[in-house]
Amino acid sequence: MDPRPVDRPGDGPVDRRWRYRRSLASRVTLLTTLAVGISVAFVALGAYVTVRMQMQSSLDESLMSRATQAAQAPAITDQETGSEIPAFRLVATDVRIGMMYADGKYVWYDRIGDPPRLGKAEVEVARDEAGSSIRTVRVDGSSYRVVAVPYREGEALLVAQSLEGQQQVLSKLGIVMLLFGVAGVIAAGAAGWGVAANGLRPVRRLTTEVEHIARTEDLRPLPVEGHDEIARLATAFNQTLAALAASRDRQRRLVADAGHELRTPLTSLRTNLDLLAQSDAASTASALPAAARAELLDDVRAQIEEMTTLIGDLVELARDEPLTHVIATVDLVEVLDNAVARVRRRAPGVSVEVWAQPWFVVGEQGALERAITNLLDNAAKWSPEGGTIRVTLVDGELTVDDEGPGIAEADLPHVFERFWRSEESRSMPGSGLGLSIVQQVASRHSGDVEAGRAPTGGARLVMRLPGAPTPPPDAPGEATP
Repeated sequence: MDPRPVDRPGDGPVDRRWRYRRSLASRVTLLTTLAVGISVAFVALGAYVTVRMQMQSSLDESLMSRATQAAQAPAITDQETGSEIPAFRLVATDVRIGMMYADGKYVWYDRIGDPPRLGKAEVEVARDEAGSSIRTVRVDGSSYRVVAVPYREGEALLVAQSLEGQQQVLSKLGIVMLLFGVAGVIAAGAAGWGVAANGLRPVRRLTTEVEHIARTEDLRPLPVEGHDEIARLATAFNQTLAALAASRDRQRRLVADAGHELRTPLTSLRTNLDLLAQSDAASTASALPAAARAELLDDVRAQIEEMTTLIGDLVELARDEPLTHVIATVDLVEVLDNAVARVRRRAPGVSVEVWAQPWFVVGEQGALERAITNLLDNAAKWSPEGGTIRVTLVDGELTVDDEGPGIAEADLPHVFERFWRSEESRSMPGSGLGLSIVQQVASRHSGDVEAGRAPTGGARLVMRLPGAPTPPPDAPGEATP
């Protein structure tokens, strides 16, 4: 049993990819709403704090001004009694008036409600240790803003005002901001949904068309409108469709051409085998002569060899992929020597002249040897009896010249096509896949191949492979998988 935990929905941290199960439109709407909500919250908080600080500052300036003026104003004489009335007793009734003494005792001249309790800050003003003080004092749930200014020696005048009115204003402001913030978030959500619905319409249309292609395998290109990201995505998808269509066409041609090429040797092989079977079943008098029987068997062997070569070529062409096999640093001169030795055994009537400089390629040795052998086999097939094949390898450019009739100009564009054979070569052995394999191997090794006319009048085939005249210093000594 696998001991690893199984992810289940609702398991908290385990279910951490929930957001990818949401639609793109819902994610855009959610992100837009969150962004606007956070912005509205910051703006509302900033406005609230700014208004609160401004109201607090205005109140402090007003209280300090009134307290200072009251403390400095001369006493007023009562016309009826002739007694003096301190000026601070005439301060408006919206504030509370008190007196703080140097010994820490204080008195409030009104008896309305619970008076604010004072402390060290006001005592310091009474003792002339501080020029003034202003602070907020809470009493039984009520808040007061208390100002203390010097009055007479050992005394400080107290002025206190309740903050209830200010708090009511701030509460109403908070409610208004909350309502507007909620409305803004709702409007942002609706706007985000509208933007997502309209902005993602091309994506939905593209998705529908891609699903149609996947369902019907109709590889016609998609219509592209505009120059935005969706248009670039559709263009890139059209390129993928074109590559897929080309690959499918190549596969169909390969299957069709392979079936066509296999039909002839199979038919001939079946005919020869039927003749041999009939000969074995016939009487001694009507049996095939030994020479005819041997000729039929040789023909069968040749056809089997031709089919084996054809099947091997088809398998090689089917490997239309990057290098995934055994890769190593390959000595191209050594590979060329092996290919030349093999061709000399196959075509003893043709001489091969080789002039090569050292060249090392990182790649697959077997594939490179097969490609070079195919080039030499092609040259040997077209060379006359006693002809010479000239092979040169200079700076990674392998040139093979023969003394045959050469390649017609009209045939040059088709030389490396699969199963393509010129009119002159259709009566000769071969499947028409050899040079296609050369082109594929060169392409897989980041090289190229081209055909032309040799100075001697024959064909010239050139294969170029990137590499270096010396092996790289970190090259492995042996092939590594």
